[in-house]
Amino acid sequence: MSAQSDITSETSSSMSFFERYLTAWVAICIVVGILLGQGLPNVFKTIGAMEVAKVNLPVGLLIWVMIIPMLLKIDFSALHQVKNHIKGIGVTLFINWLVKPFSMAFLGWLFIRVFFAPLLPAEQIDSYIAGLILLAAAPCTAMVFVWSRLTNGDPYFTLSQVALNDLIMVFAFAPIVALLLGVSSITVPWDTLFTSVILYIVIPVMIAQIIRRVLLKRGEASFNAVMHRIQPWSISALLLTLVLLFAFQGDAIISQPMVIALLAVPILIQVFFNSALAYWLNRKVGEKHSVACPSALIGASNFFELAVAAAISLFGFHSGAALATVVGVLIEVPVMLLVVRIVNRSKCWYESDKR
Repeated sequence: MSAQSDITSETSSSMSFFERYLTAWVAICIVVGILLGQGLPNVFKTIGAMEVAKVNLPVGLLIWVMIIPMLLKIDFSALHQVKNHIKGIGVTLFINWLVKPFSMAFLGWLFIRVFFAPLLPAEQIDSYIAGLILLAAAPCTAMVFVWSRLTNGDPYFTLSQVALNDLIMVFAFAPIVALLLGVSSITVPWDTLFTSVILYIVIPVMIAQIIRRVLLKRGEASFNAVMHRIQPWSISALLLTLVLLFAFQGDAIISQPMVIALLAVPILIQVFFNSALAYWLNRKVGEKHSVACPSALIGASNFFELAVAAAISLFGFHSGAALATVVGVLIEVPVMLLVVRIVNRSKCWYESDKR
């Protein structure tokens, strides 16, 4: 299968039914999870106890089903195309690894620890901030292909920046998370964080790449057919994970219904700040609009599947960290569609000579 046909097949489809209404599904999962948690507490206590080395087995399985289909889209052989858009790639890496996680750590401290502290349960303040940091330290993977398609983004650039970001994430996710949690005075055992990286990044990437090679050997049609068939798996596994999560979080949400809205504030600010900065920087360095759009969108969205997995692994189902990452899932689609609309409507301004 050629690189060009691979890229075209990955970006030719728009959002699926599940993806388009992800916010609605998450909202339904909140209600269903809370109701089940309140009605069947012993069942979920049993599920929560199914752990090996602090890894919940049902959730671990769901997370692999969630992540691996998305990682199948990544073609690491596309990394050689990075040289074609050095400036755009430079902006992407600058935003994703130097601006995004550190700005979120600051926003988390400012809003959660300072502004909103009187409105939040004191024992969960650190955990909420940790969840926000985990969310920001995981750049978006699969959904970037969707956002890029909706903005007529350059498919080669989109694929190369996603592949490069995933490669960097294998090595940088744990150190950045540990650094920012340490700065925020949040203690996380290195061995637990390292285990999370191995379980939820390294192993799924290896499995996905092996499956990808096997499928591609059968031809493009076979690969596309399998991808189409398993596309709902990721979202379905995510929704089941959220039902479990909210079953455990039910008491906290019922007693503090404003928590979700408060946690959404720093996430929203970060989305608009990072996307605007990346978009403007690409314009300043002279990149094409078709490059600036996916560059801005990858910095604005998150690999929330990984963030949810890491939060549950590090802090548990009942933690504020897990809840904070889920808020990212809740607002992802509508906010990113708004960003897509903004960059599409501003194309004339972007391509003007006033730089």
